[in-house]
Amino acid sequence: MKTVVSWNVNGIRAVEKKGFLDWLSAEAPDVLCLQETKAHRGQVTEVLTDPVLPGGSWKSWWSSAKKAGYSGTAIYSKTEPLDVRTLGIPAFDDEGRVIMAEFPEAVVISAYFPNSQEAGARLGYKLEFCEAILEACDSMVSSGKNVILCGDYNIAHKPIDLANPKANEGNPGYLPAERAWMDRFTGKGYVDTFRAFCDEPKRYTWWSYRFHAREKDIGWRIDYECVNPAFMDRVVSSAILKDVTGSDHCPVKLTYEN
Repeated sequence: MKTVVSWNVNGIRAVEKKGFLDWLSAEAPDVLCLQETKAHRGQVTEVLTDPVLPGGSWKSWWSSAKKAGYSGTAIYSKTEPLDVRTLGIPAFDDEGRVIMAEFPEAVVISAYFPNSQEAGARLGYKLEFCEAILEACDSMVSSGKNVILCGDYNIAHKPIDLANPKANEGNPGYLPAERAWMDRFTGKGYVDTFRAFCDEPKRYTWWSYRFHAREKDIGWRIDYECVNPAFMDRVVSSAILKDVTGSDHCPVKLTYEN
C-alpha cells in the first residue's frame, strides 16, 4: 500500500512550530502534498526541506510565489519522482499554485486553487486556473497516465460539504460558477475519492479561525484528493484527518494499492 497525504498548512514556518515534523514522522506518508507554504525553500531549515526522521526520510520540491509570504506549494516524497514540474503557465506559476511529481503509477499534483474573494473579485482568475488544471489532467490521462489531484480547491462542491450552505450561497468558495466547475470536473469522470467512501454530512477540512468554528465544527470540506476513473480501482481508502491541528485546515489521506 502507498499513502498520499495533502495538507494546506497555512504557513510552513508557522506549522513547524506546532509539531509538524513530529506529525510527519508519525504519519510517515509516502508522498506529502502541501499548500499555502508561504515561503521559499531557501527560507526554511534543511530539516524542514529534506527531513530525516524516525518515521522515514523525504526529499522535497517547491513552487513558491514571487510575492513574499504568499501562496506556494510543495511535494515531499520518500522516493525520487521520475519528473517534477509546475503547470507551466506564468500567471499561475508566479503564485506557486501547482507542483506535480510523476511516479510510475501516477502523477501526484499539489494544487492551491485561488480564492475567488469577496464579491468574486478573483473569480475570473480562479476559473481560468480551474480550466488550466482540468486541461492538464485531461492531457495526462489521454497520454495513458493516472493523476491524483490533491489540494485545497477552495470550493465546497455540494450542500453536504459545508455547515451552512444556504447562508453561504453568495460567498467565495460556494459560488454557483465554482460549484458548476466541480460538476463539470466530476462529470468528466474524475472521482472525489472521499465521497466514494463516505456519504455522511459534517465531514469538513477547513474551519474559520473566527467564532470558535472548529470547536463548534462549523466547517467546509474544500480539500480533496481526486483521481481519474481508471486509477480509482486501486484506491483502498480516503480519509479526513480531522484531529490533526496546527492549521485552519486538516490533512486528507489517500491509500492505494501500489
